[in-house]
Amino acid sequence: MAITAAQVKELRDKTSVGMMDAKKALVEADGDMEKAIDLLREKGMAKAAKKGDRVAAEGMTYVTVEGNKAAIVELNSETDFVAGNAEFNELLRTVAKTIVEANPKDVEAALVLPVADGQTLNDVIIHTTQITGEKITLRRFAVIEKTDAENFGAYSHMGGSISALAVLEGADESTAKDVAMHIAAIAPKYIADSEVPAEVIAHEKEVQLKSEDLAGKPDNIKEKMVEGRIKKFLAEITLLDQDFVKNGDQTVAQFVASKNGSVKSFVRYQVGEGIEKKVTDLAAEVAAQLG
Repeated sequence: MAITAAQVKELRDKTSVGMMDAKKALVEADGDMEKAIDLLREKGMAKAAKKGDRVAAEGMTYVTVEGNKAAIVELNSETDFVAGNAEFNELLRTVAKTIVEANPKDVEAALVLPVADGQTLNDVIIHTTQITGEKITLRRFAVIEKTDAENFGAYSHMGGSISALAVLEGADESTAKDVAMHIAAIAPKYIADSEVPAEVIAHEKEVQLKSEDLAGKPDNIKEKMVEGRIKKFLAEITLLDQDFVKNGDQTVAQFVASKNGSVKSFVRYQVGEGIEKKVTDLAAEVAAQLG
């Protein structure tokens, strides 16, 4: 029988499994929702899905390079303890290798990629979830390609809590890695001023014009002071204008130029950035249980 998108959505909402897994279960169960749930439970998927309401905001980032392709990934867990164990690290490497080889368009496409023994990447993640007892999530990834005239710089900081991947034209791999190290440490948002959206600059200008220390000053003085502050703001968020982390006497642009190179692109991931972590009060929880 034909399986509708509504049925797939309902099963996903009930079990938190991937779209393809939900569809397969419904096909096998001839559209019977309860039977499909039982099939997923038998395969161990529903057990992992029960953890779906937890927040996976810890984990690790990782960069893998294969020839002229590189992938940077973020794999989340619920605690940093699990993120440090062997099973999680093996999964992280498997995820990165699978993604860099296949170059899927998004996370959903990545999860259905074949890995081995008829398993998908999602199957392997669920299996590790069952071993660790924690929800594990592939949050995001980026696959970057370069030419033979370019170099990848890859760097992971603090055991993988932050990773950076940079592409430099010219220079050498060592220079590219130094730039990636700087990106990991200093967290620039853009390569150069020209990349900063006009609305970002306009917003910062609006904020600065309302600064209390500018109150009562003539408009021409205000404009001049704000102009200086905008320049400083841009220097803080753009990679090339930042002071190089390994030598504060030169900017990143000066360092790269001294190596006959130029920065083409970069990606920086920090574990859990943008995820609202659930804060728990252990003492209150214990007191509530005892009460």
